[in-house]
Amino acid sequence: MEPSLVTGLYGEVSGLPAPVSAQVSEEQLPEVRTFTVTAEWSQSDLVRGSRLRYSQQWTLIADSNHNKSIRTVLPPRPCALVAGELVSAISPIRGQRAVVRETSGHQLLEIWNHHGLRKCLNLTALKKHGKVYEDVQFGCLSWSECEKKLLYVAEKNKNTHDGESACRKDRSVYCEDWGEALNNKSVPVIFVLNLQNGSVSELQGVPPDVSPGQALWAPGSQSVVFVGWYHEPFRLGLRFCSNRRSAIFKLDLDGNCECVSGSDLSVSCPRLSPDGSTIVYLQGRVFGPHNQCLSLQQLDLRSRKSSTLLEVVNRPLTGEFAGVYEALPPCCWSADSQRVVFSSARRNWKDLYMVDRQSHKVTSLSDSLPDLSKVFGSWKLLTVQKDLMVVCCSSPNTPPTLRVGFLPSAGEAVTWQTLQQPVMTFDLHWTVLDVTPPPEEDNTQYSGLDFGAVLVKPTRRLHETKIPLVVFIHGGPHSQFPAEWNSTTAGLAQLGFAVLMVNYRGSTGFGQDSILSLIGNIGTQDVKDVQRAVLTALQSDITLDPKRLAVIGGSHGGFLACHLVGQYPEFYRACAARNPVINAATLLGTSDIVDWRYSSVGLQYSYDQIPTAEALAAMLEKSPITHAAQIKAPVLLMLGGKDRRVSPHQGLELYKALKSRASPVRLLWFPEDGHSLSRVDTQADCFLNTVLWLHQHL
Repeated sequence: MEPSLVTGLYGEVSGLPAPVSAQVSEEQLPEVRTFTVTAEWSQSDLVRGSRLRYSQQWTLIADSNHNKSIRTVLPPRPCALVAGELVSAISPIRGQRAVVRETSGHQLLEIWNHHGLRKCLNLTALKKHGKVYEDVQFGCLSWSECEKKLLYVAEKNKNTHDGESACRKDRSVYCEDWGEALNNKSVPVIFVLNLQNGSVSELQGVPPDVSPGQALWAPGSQSVVFVGWYHEPFRLGLRFCSNRRSAIFKLDLDGNCECVSGSDLSVSCPRLSPDGSTIVYLQGRVFGPHNQCLSLQQLDLRSRKSSTLLEVVNRPLTGEFAGVYEALPPCCWSADSQRVVFSSARRNWKDLYMVDRQSHKVTSLSDSLPDLSKVFGSWKLLTVQKDLMVVCCSSPNTPPTLRVGFLPSAGEAVTWQTLQQPVMTFDLHWTVLDVTPPPEEDNTQYSGLDFGAVLVKPTRRLHETKIPLVVFIHGGPHSQFPAEWNSTTAGLAQLGFAVLMVNYRGSTGFGQDSILSLIGNIGTQDVKDVQRAVLTALQSDITLDPKRLAVIGGSHGGFLACHLVGQYPEFYRACAARNPVINAATLLGTSDIVDWRYSSVGLQYSYDQIPTAEALAAMLEKSPITHAAQIKAPVLLMLGGKDRRVSPHQGLELYKALKSRASPVRLLWFPEDGHSLSRVDTQADCFLNTVLWLHQHL
């Protein structure tokens, strides 16, 4: 447990690269077809204190007939560092690459082809707009069919039409933005760049109460399709929230705009079919759970009519498809425009699926092995182009692995090939637990729900002693710990701890009923679920030490960690919480997702809500601060000074409550970090301090 060795181990597990995106191109030769797969990877570097991105290319040789089998994979080309790229897109015909790049404080738009850099425009110097959006919520870069125009979203110039005196008067006026991780993103505008004359123009006609994003050209490139988020009466946080009122709009170049999806819904991820006839998109409810099971809709562009391709799944059958819970990849269509491919949570797994538009039948495309025999617990689709799928597979002991396979014909299985094995695998044992609450912990409104957990532990024990157990709880609360590579879990297990990652009721992958069951029951149902999972793990595995238990988590996971050491003060020996919710009542006025503060305790939300004594009492009653006086376990708090979702003053509230009672508490403050504590140096610091805290107190 020497600090330099702990940091060295963390550098090793967190520095393993993961593929984040992929592109496929195809060439038909007389005897064979060749496919070029270009993958972009992300890799943390503790020396730089930053994440690097690099690209790598593979050439696949397939049979020229249409039986879709890969004959040979040629050795990959060397990795090439990708510097400063914000967004990029490949043109549909000639394969030109458009890139928006940040360099020396300027944003440049570059066009590359086989002869090198063909065009470069300094967007900053043109002064037509503010920063180009590169985030997953709004960001986009789309080529027109003729390859003469590009579409993107950027921040509207401030005071564009005002005189100097007005600028002076208004320079201190408050400007709303879209919350956590979207600071300074306030008024997105769609721009069209004409590559022939270099002109940049704003697309007129977007409704004034709508913020546009995720824009793409409609067939013929005479109109644009985009997602519009309603921002009146004020903006609510958008990141990790699939419940914001929004719609799909179609806007022509003359400024005529129409809404082509339903009203009072939440939509995202419009994806155009290769034949140009249909757009699929995700749809959910407004307000309520901030993340939810979504339906998959298909919009016929000729008739302007939408229909449901996949319904919300309320109660999945055992082993069956459990619904859609996450964004579609940029390319998700089969070449014949008849099938849509996507990844989604299923219980404690992440699986790969294909849905047929005619039959609406859903097929799993990951390994056809039974769950307990699976090598990979997580299959994430990066892209499918020319019917070739590129996926990232991993499990708790196997870091991200790049694999490819062709979409199968009816009744056939996919033949998967690995392009890039991880540098190393780890000698760790993992297993998936299914947990059924006892009758007294059943939810009467949504009865019969169960949940799960993933247990990871060292294969070899030191000195034949029992293994200390760290209970790791995800945030959200509507998210998931799939059986995938997690550098924190792997690092802890390498250091001799067992780790139990709990998917309590309310986690994604168990159906919409499970998500809804948590509404109004935070601080009780979820706390009991985690405790039940721990008891189940201790009963099923005699190598775990029931006297050496600790609990860690971030956000709602931190909320639960602090609840557990307060509600079960004799059970846990240590706690480490990142940006935890401590007092939901005092959080109400400072969070960017004020609606969730009401929904989580079972209250309806409306924009004009004024807090009542009853509402504040309900929030306080469900908060860990009410159990602070019972806490005996030493508590480590890690707080981001720029957290917009859960104010760092939440953690400070518990810190002061514990200090005043002389309870052991340590607080780490990261002034430049936000809710996710995602900076590379912050993550290394948090891991080191957590490990030393656990070692000291276990």
